[in-house]
Amino acid sequence: MIRFEDVSVTYDGAAEPTVRGIDFEVPEGELVLLAGPSGVGKSTVLGAVAGLVPHFTGGTLRGRVTVAGRDTRTHKPRDLADVVGTVGQDPLSHFVTDTVEDELAYGMESLGLAPDVMRRRVEETLDLLGLAALRDRPIATLSGGQQQRVAIGSVLTPHPSVLVLDEPTSALDPAAAEEVLAVLQRLVHDLGTTVLMAEHRLERVIQYADQCVLLPGPGEPPVLGTPAEVMAVSPVYPPVVALGRLAHWSPLPLTVRDARRRATDLRQQLEAQETIALKGRGELRDQPHTARTRTDSEPPTPVGELRALSVTRARIQALHDITLTITPGETIALMGRNGAGKSTLLNSLVGLVTPSSGTVRLGEATPHRTAPKDLVRKVGLVPQEPRDLLYTETVGAECTAADEDAGAAPGTCRALVSELLPGVTDDQHPRDLSEGQRLALALAVVLTARPPLLLLDEPTRGLDYAAKARLVIVLHGLAAEGHAIVLATHDVELAAEIADRVVLLADGEVIADGPTADIVVSSPSFAPQVTKILAPQHWLTVSQVRAALRHAPHSRADS
Repeated sequence: MIRFEDVSVTYDGAAEPTVRGIDFEVPEGELVLLAGPSGVGKSTVLGAVAGLVPHFTGGTLRGRVTVAGRDTRTHKPRDLADVVGTVGQDPLSHFVTDTVEDELAYGMESLGLAPDVMRRRVEETLDLLGLAALRDRPIATLSGGQQQRVAIGSVLTPHPSVLVLDEPTSALDPAAAEEVLAVLQRLVHDLGTTVLMAEHRLERVIQYADQCVLLPGPGEPPVLGTPAEVMAVSPVYPPVVALGRLAHWSPLPLTVRDARRRATDLRQQLEAQETIALKGRGELRDQPHTARTRTDSEPPTPVGELRALSVTRARIQALHDITLTITPGETIALMGRNGAGKSTLLNSLVGLVTPSSGTVRLGEATPHRTAPKDLVRKVGLVPQEPRDLLYTETVGAECTAADEDAGAAPGTCRALVSELLPGVTDDQHPRDLSEGQRLALALAVVLTARPPLLLLDEPTRGLDYAAKARLVIVLHGLAAEGHAIVLATHDVELAAEIADRVVLLADGEVIADGPTADIVVSSPSFAPQVTKILAPQHWLTVSQVRAALRHAPHSRADS
């Protein structure tokens, strides 16, 4: 159905091709996963299927890409619209109407489908993706995850034979991600739809793939094989594979179920060490949060407080009676389904939202009444859309501007960029970076001012595992220095790795607030893979298990 024949793509002004030697086939009715580190060209490969590369992006495409027999060099995106449905990393750039129902119908209108067919397909898609309650909502009022589902739905309604998806679950909560992947499975298995998908959160999708195509590095040829074959050699792999590598399991498990069957001996080795873990997660962390150790009995002065906060936006109550205290050196994960109010809470802390009732305080400051130049030294927000913070022509100019705005020493922001994004040069334009790279650049810009309170909205969206590990190290270091961190995330693995405390939201209210292990271990939706594999023991991450095995009598865990 999709055929790449020795394809390379070189963008205008680039010295080297972004991708080269791309040569593989996606058979009809299969789900093929495109994997690899950030910035290796996955989005470029996907764009070539829909004709966006090179017709929309520019540059030079060599070789041949065919979809259902149509050569994308001679067929522009509009000539492929009846065959290929595409959802990019940024759903906002995808929308052309104002409301959910209109957006679902738009693609079919463009193809001239009959009104009765359109009505039936809209209803089917609303039900498939859990969007029925949102049908009349303006798209601008939806959460990022809800917008993601609408974008996916809008390409499903025309019933394309090929779906091209770039990070389709990146903004979805765990339950919504499972729903979307279940829909894709039905399309593949029951309707013979062909799906080519790129996704960094491999723990969510690897078990659904028929084949995996790995792009190992910039300009390197792809590695093809079954998911198990590719994960054995891949530089990016999910926690279940990381645990299998640590325990020397062969073949490597791809699902929690497979790993649980193999984990009996590993559980026995870890049993004596669990007591240590329960005494304090920090003892098993690679980098404990030393800033929270106090020699006096005085409680620390909060860096942020919410008292009975309620927020109503567009006649929708986004938050209701939220009371929350944030202390120095504390890392809090805000979790909950899409639309629960996580982003609104962060926006309230940074002054972008005015409370309907209740109060928000950052020390003596009230965020929505404080001038931005003063607020930047109290709180910093990295939003879901990092481009909102990036406005210059090059990475180097962004760094210079960030140093000046924060009153920091020249080179401060650049050093952070080098730590988070090795290999990114000063002359690159932010728009030429991948979504994950832009996010890391925005994080560096915000961190330059070293605010005592750092807010991050879906900070791992678009990040591969290596980039996520670098982010974790940076955030651990900031917490150790006394910075408070609040992150809204659907990434349960990140929360397990970094959060001391989880605040669970539902319909704008706090339904749980406590230590990470207490909250996530008891939640089927928000438990990380390691927890599910090693239950009833309370392990959260592979790094915890690795640290425990170093102290165990036997360091090998063969089964």
